[in-house]
Amino acid sequence: MSLVQHGNANIRYQQQVDNSINYVMPFIEAAMPITPDIRIMEIGCGEGGVLIPFLEKGCHCVGVDLSDDKIALGHEFLKQYVDAGIMQLINKNIYDVDFLGEFKHSFDLIILKDAIEHIPDQARIIGYLKNLLTPRGQVYFGFPPWYMPHGGHQQTCRSKVLNMMPYIHLLPNPFYKGLLRAFKEDESVITELMEIKDTGISIERFEKIVKEQGYGITKKQFYLINPIYKYKFGLKPRLQWGPVAKLPFLRNFVTTCVYYMIH
Repeated sequence: MSLVQHGNANIRYQQQVDNSINYVMPFIEAAMPITPDIRIMEIGCGEGGVLIPFLEKGCHCVGVDLSDDKIALGHEFLKQYVDAGIMQLINKNIYDVDFLGEFKHSFDLIILKDAIEHIPDQARIIGYLKNLLTPRGQVYFGFPPWYMPHGGHQQTCRSKVLNMMPYIHLLPNPFYKGLLRAFKEDESVITELMEIKDTGISIERFEKIVKEQGYGITKKQFYLINPIYKYKFGLKPRLQWGPVAKLPFLRNFVTTCVYYMIH
């Protein structure tokens, strides 16, 4: 991969930790107090770095991921918290009956960081999360709007031309796939990028699903420059200009990241 974090789990983990401490945690704390009695689950937790600031506050955390390799790495990185009994790492589908049986109405906070844009049938999962929340529970989402310059995750391409080229993911499927093949991207990468093209989500579609599933929006924040771009591209994070953030549809093209808390 072109970016070092895509091939180095240690660097990726440290970036997760730094991003969570400096951006994710402060945003969440502005919407709800984080105290040791809070129970937290992260869906698509990867190596678990996002949960570090919550673990350091003494919260009991559960990380769930479908990748057994990432869960194994999480056990290495988070060993002290697992041994202390405040961290569980689970390689399982949250729709499994036994998962719901164990964790029904268990979590005060559920985190989906850079995850919802990879999940098919987003209305289903957003609605389903109510089964896992406590009465006071809230859900955090952080994701790149589909129409933004790199909303198709083309930064994962091996080609130095494609991984910096904005908006190419918005091409019609045959042209996009043809472009990827013309630059000799691996078929596994092409498959992944085409899957993201199917699941990418806009600001308006996300808010519509949230409303249809009976949630309210507690807090939201839009970024002109995504905080993780300081690792990927050396850019300083910047919030979106207020008037632009209120422009329906057009804001998607120039907003590289959104944070939401819903309840």
